[in-house]
Amino acid sequence: MDHIISPSLLAANFGRLEEDIELVNSSVADWLHLDIMDGVFVPNISFGFPVIEHIKRISKKPLDTHLMIVDPDRYLSRFRDAGASILTVHYEACNHLNRTVHEIRKLGMKAGVSLNPHTPAALLRDILPYIDMVLIMTVNPGFGGQSFIEQSYHKISELKDMVKSINPDVLIEVDGGVDSSNALRLIETGVDVLVAGSSVFGTDDPVRAIADLKNLQ
Repeated sequence: MDHIISPSLLAANFGRLEEDIELVNSSVADWLHLDIMDGVFVPNISFGFPVIEHIKRISKKPLDTHLMIVDPDRYLSRFRDAGASILTVHYEACNHLNRTVHEIRKLGMKAGVSLNPHTPAALLRDILPYIDMVLIMTVNPGFGGQSFIEQSYHKISELKDMVKSINPDVLIEVDGGVDSSNALRLIETGVDVLVAGSSVFGTDDPVRAIADLKNLQ
């Protein structure tokens, strides 16, 4: 299947960060997913610019950077400079979303918009012509290892119908509770990009886990 795998570094062992990034480098993963959390928009803190810059120096994969922060407009150019290839902001965090995504693209990055589980997909109708990706959160953002929210399938299907009619080039990404038990159904529902954290880095063989998600049948 022609889908993208983006392992989430949030689930890696930060005591051996370089080793885990090299595992992703050696795998069939397409991107490397970075969850940026500020402790305000979500109840957790992850890593900042010095760490992202270090990751960029090691990673051979594009950095799929997901901002779970308030007022992301303040930092767009800094994320570009730190090495982000794809920059995703939250619908719920942007007062002027159209301006934000235009600035992301102007800076030379792909622009994504993320939705929390409670936010309806229909709210993205007017922004779809101007973005490259939608990230559907299939758990409540802030922590890894949560269970997949089953209602997400309906939301993905609704979004897929809108994408087909408005901007077929938009990719649909999902993050949260993705593993071998639901990955195939997600792809069949319309997902283009699978973010997987615990189901990759929580295994004895992350490279094999990535390959299994990539080679779904």
